[in-house]
Amino acid sequence: MTKAGLASLNFINGGAKENNAPPKTGDFFMGGRTDPIAKKWVELAVGSSNGLSPIVHDGAGFTLYRFDKDTANPSKSNCNGDCAVTWPPVLVQPGSKIFVPPNGVPVKAVGVVRRDDGNLQVTLGGWPIYRFSKDTAPGQTNGEGVGGTWFAVSPRGGKVLPPAGTQTTPPSTPPGSTPPSTGTGTGPGTGAALGNGSAILDSGKNFSEPNGSVGVAGPGCQTLGRPFLTLSMQIAGGPMKIWTGPNCTGTSKIISADVPDLAAVGFNQPIASIRFGGN
Repeated sequence: MTKAGLASLNFINGGAKENNAPPKTGDFFMGGRTDPIAKKWVELAVGSSNGLSPIVHDGAGFTLYRFDKDTANPSKSNCNGDCAVTWPPVLVQPGSKIFVPPNGVPVKAVGVVRRDDGNLQVTLGGWPIYRFSKDTAPGQTNGEGVGGTWFAVSPRGGKVLPPAGTQTTPPSTPPGSTPPSTGTGTGPGTGAALGNGSAILDSGKNFSEPNGSVGVAGPGCQTLGRPFLTLSMQIAGGPMKIWTGPNCTGTSKIISADVPDLAAVGFNQPIASIRFGGN
């Protein structure tokens, strides 16, 4: 991270529009991203799109991405030349403004790195961030998973993996029986009501994302695209029940609040599915 470059930036609470950012500048500029007008400001907002959540987008609503072939410690972009044409880096210059809405990224996660061409590129959690040239409208996520190395970036710099599956029907069981489980606690079949909420599965402890994160939402049983080794977990609208097997089978555990270390509460296997309330 270039400390001098970071110190020269101005962090502004709130979004670009509410702070009256000049039109046709910064993220609103329609020309090349290396133009000084484009570098005047960037916005780092948090949202969701096409099942990916939480992801970061700029002030114009375009999804921002990270590249697995870059490095975060130390920060280094390995996307240059033609790569940087396809994946325009998010650039700033001394004196630039970075707008952070209330639901935006943590300011402490924001940094900058000096690129090979001398430009300053914004980083999240040390990872350089980019637009994708084939996203032609706000909210598109056409860059997700390209080449197996490009992913939408999360608020702390993790890669947001493809969404969980849409399985909402529990496995069939004989009348009067309950789905198999070796877990403890209350849940379906034991009389407790689960919440029709959502969860963010983080790959590191304390809600860090060294290997990305996965967003999952109810209702019913949701099977992930693939089992995800989850070390911490953030929830909303809980409680919910996590499972080691698909279709809400296997070992399970009730989660009723954010958990900074799942191993500490006795769950240290990849999560394959989650049961929420609702149908």
